[in-house]
Amino acid sequence: MKKHGLNQITFMQFIFIIQGCQVGTGVFSLPRELALKAGTDGWITLILGYFLNLIASIIIVKVLEKYPDDTIFDLLIRLFGKFVGKAMALPIIFYFAFFTWTILSLTMLFIKHWFLQITPDYIVVCLIIAPGFLIVGKGLHVLGRYSELVFYMTIWMFFLLLFSLKDARWIHLLPIIKEGWKPIFDGVESSVFSFLGFEIVLVLYPFLKTKHLAVRGIVIANSITFFVYLGVTLICFAYFSPDGITDYNQPLFNLLKMIEFHFLERFDMIFLALYLFVISTAWLPYMFGAAFGANFLFGTKNAAPFGTVLLLSFVVLTVFLHPSWNETGQWTEFISKVGIWFVYVCPIFLYLYIRIYNRFQRSDS
Repeated sequence: MKKHGLNQITFMQFIFIIQGCQVGTGVFSLPRELALKAGTDGWITLILGYFLNLIASIIIVKVLEKYPDDTIFDLLIRLFGKFVGKAMALPIIFYFAFFTWTILSLTMLFIKHWFLQITPDYIVVCLIIAPGFLIVGKGLHVLGRYSELVFYMTIWMFFLLLFSLKDARWIHLLPIIKEGWKPIFDGVESSVFSFLGFEIVLVLYPFLKTKHLAVRGIVIANSITFFVYLGVTLICFAYFSPDGITDYNQPLFNLLKMIEFHFLERFDMIFLALYLFVISTAWLPYMFGAAFGANFLFGTKNAAPFGTVLLLSFVVLTVFLHPSWNETGQWTEFISKVGIWFVYVCPIFLYLYIRIYNRFQRSDS
């Protein structure tokens, strides 16, 4: 029996877990962030970020395929020993946990702003995490099925944005590269952050049934995310004026308000309510990664107690901190900088270290 046989995921589940991690709350503000850095040439910045993330994704897979049954936590102990390996695992667990906390805080603020204005923060957080815990507690194979189901249920939502194109002005995108390449390169950091989520492969890889398709899967996941982001960005750039788009913190929300149907008055409210399912696929894999890492760190067989403690700690933090939009913005900026180091520097370091490690092992034998 395989080491991770009970929790194995299919190729399609592998794709949709990664893609779900990438497309979360950031899509609402991404057009504005790109416009601030690169103007209406921000879509070019997005293309550059896409290719950079593809390279980083493939490097991560190449690192893991050397030891296909090891998660990142197993690999660290194999390469650096038990004590150092567990010490190096702590920042990774913290990264997954803090990413979960940031997305949950943003989700709570969205729900309070649009639906439950007078409901206490901690009640909203409890409503979010209760069904999420039931999914994560059942194991990765259930999480994979959930991510795949949510993708099929909600992919049609992005095609509805095409209704706004009747009022679009594509001339807003011209001329291309109007201010040179420097602003475009300056915005690469924002586009790179928007693709964060593929690092969950560090935990998913040993559970994948068809590991020889891992590179193909991560390319497909990144490509789906890229086309969603590119479509949303181009539509927002064409709808809003080049200067006007920066006046909105979340241009996609303002765009949704303009879409009307004869049989539906507040389409934006329906869209956001359904989009909460998409957001859940962003934080649930990170939650699983943090609980799985804690389970590995303490050498236990059941990750559910660690997941319970982690989720309860989020509720307690909400009671005492009462997260605001400004605070969550600061946390997002912090975790984005950490994430860029985590997905670019660490895999390259591990890849080079493994090559040296294997060479020394062969020379010793």
